Amino acid sequence: MAAETNSAAGKRPKQRRNAADTKEKILQAARNEFAQHGFAGARTERIVAKAGSNPRMLYHYFGSKSALYVTVLEEALGDLRSAELKIDVDHLEPLEGLMQLFDFMNRHFQTNRHLVRLLMNENVQKARYLKTSTRVSQMSSPVLRLIDDFLVRGVAAGTVRGDLDPLQVYVMMVALNQFHLANAYTLSVIFEKDLDTQQWRAGQHAAARVMVRSFLTAPAEPAST
Repeated sequence: MAAETNSAAGKRPKQRRNAADTKEKILQAARNEFAQHGFAGARTERIVAKAGSNPRMLYHYFGSKSALYVTVLEEALGDLRSAELKIDVDHLEPLEGLMQLFDFMNRHFQTNRHLVRLLMNENVQKARYLKTSTRVSQMSSPVLRLIDDFLVRGVAAGTVRGDLDPLQVYVMMVALNQFHLANAYTLSVIFEKDLDTQQWRAGQHAAARVMVRSFLTAPAEPAST
C-alpha cells in the first residue's frame, strides 16, 4: 500500500507539469492564431493542432473560444505592463525617465508585433471582448502613476512643462511607437517605400524621439531685461 501511495504521489508533479505545459502551448498557439486572423477568423481546430492538443483540453482550460481570446489579450497586455514597471528609472532625472519609457515602448512593440496586431483586431471589434476583462483596467494604473510621478517631479525641477496629462502623454508615446508598425504594409504601398525595414524604423524612432523630448521639455524662461 505504501509503495502504491508513493508511486501515485510521484506521478502528480509530472501530471501538473504536463498540464501546465499543455495549457501554455494552447495559449501560445492561440496568440499567433488570433494575431494573424482576428477573433472571427481564428479557428480552434488550428489552435489545438499547432499546440499538439485537442478541443477537449482547450475547453477544459479556457472554457470557450472567447474566454481564450480574452486570456490572450490579458497576457499580451500584462507582459507589456510588467516590462514597463521593471524599467530602472528611479535614479534618472524625470525627463530622462520619460524618454527611457519611450525607448522601451519602441523596443517592446518592435519585438512583439503580435501585440500590435491583437490591439488592431480588437479595435475593429470596438473592444467588445476586452470590455469583459477584469484585469486590464488594473494593469493600466501603475504605468500612469509612473508617468504622473515623472511629470510632477519634472515640473518641480523646472525641466518638464507643466500642462501635461499623464494619459495624453502615454497615448502620444504609444502612437509614435506603434502607428508605423500597425500600418507598415499599407503605407509602404501608398508611398512606394518599404517602411518595414530596420533602417527605416530606426530613423523613425530617432525623429520621434526628438519630437517627444521637445514636447516634454519646459520652455525656456524669457531673458530678463
